[in-house]
Amino acid sequence: MPSLALLALPLIAALTAPAAAQTWTSCNPLNTTDCPTNTALSTNHTYDFIASSAGSTWNTTAGSIKYGSSGAQFTINTRGDAPTIQSKFYLFFGELEVWMKAATGNGVVSSIVLQSDDLDEVDWELLGGNATHVQSNYFGKGNITSYDRAVWHPINDPQENFHNYTTRWTKDQIEWFIDGASIRVLKHGDANGGKNFPQTPMNVRLGIWAGGDADNNNYTVEWAGGETDYSHGPYTMYIKSARVTDFSSGSEYSYGDMTGSWESIKIKPGNSTIEKELNAPPPMTPSQRWNQLSPAAKIGVGSGAGVSAVALLALAGFYCVRARKAGRKERALADADFEREAREMTAYRQRMAKGGFAVSSRAI
Repeated sequence: MPSLALLALPLIAALTAPAAAQTWTSCNPLNTTDCPTNTALSTNHTYDFIASSAGSTWNTTAGSIKYGSSGAQFTINTRGDAPTIQSKFYLFFGELEVWMKAATGNGVVSSIVLQSDDLDEVDWELLGGNATHVQSNYFGKGNITSYDRAVWHPINDPQENFHNYTTRWTKDQIEWFIDGASIRVLKHGDANGGKNFPQTPMNVRLGIWAGGDADNNNYTVEWAGGETDYSHGPYTMYIKSARVTDFSSGSEYSYGDMTGSWESIKIKPGNSTIEKELNAPPPMTPSQRWNQLSPAAKIGVGSGAGVSAVALLALAGFYCVRARKAGRKERALADADFEREAREMTAYRQRMAKGGFAVSSRAI
């Protein structure tokens, strides 16, 4: 079990610093009614980061992400690196399941975050220097005045092994799972009577950051496990896959007022643009496109191909005849040269036979 000092550090840090470097909002609906709407996921989808990149439904908000046989690679190479991807879609209650191997390194934080525009937040945070525990946490409306939210859970070597981290979020409770086993439940009323319970549409943020950077305050550096030594890097977090499920349906979500309650969220009917993109059929192969053609179209294509083939044959014949003509001309020239040389050789031999070839006395 972690020491009391270890447990206290994240609580102190929560009072003085953001929970993770990836948390921010460009427009807070608690302060204005002009914030853009949230594009709904409105379906479920599994992102296989081994087979492909995050794709067009995610933004890379910091750094760069590489992809390989172990999945998406989030790497801190030098000071200031904090590679992060953020979904373009939002969940209005739902489930997030991530297969992740945390990064090593003192002060290095691997994070899985759900966050709304009004700073509701549910997250996982794994410290590079802690091989025995993982932290679950939550925030309501960016409120960091309380210090009883973070909980540490035992785990087996998350920097060496992939583990499944799942968050299931409804209007009544939030439940955290590790490798399929429930390890924490937060009831709505237990979050400051519901006032700090995350309840507005949230997007997904996956990333890595240096909580131990020397520019951070001392409490954050201590919570993160000490100062980060960049000379011992690089430090890499791996994510094999992420399964995302939206429990609501519609094309987009918006705030009906500035209360930040789930009852105020408006759901616009219709199909989500994200859902359409994810469920669009893959491009057809040439044979599939051929099979889709009508018989008349196939005849037209065949006729066109036949005309093209005839034209190609005619062109090839033209160049062949041209080449043959050029070859005959060159052969005629060569034959003429041969005949001329033969006549000269015959004349020379005849003169030699008749003694008609004079030899210079100077050469004797």
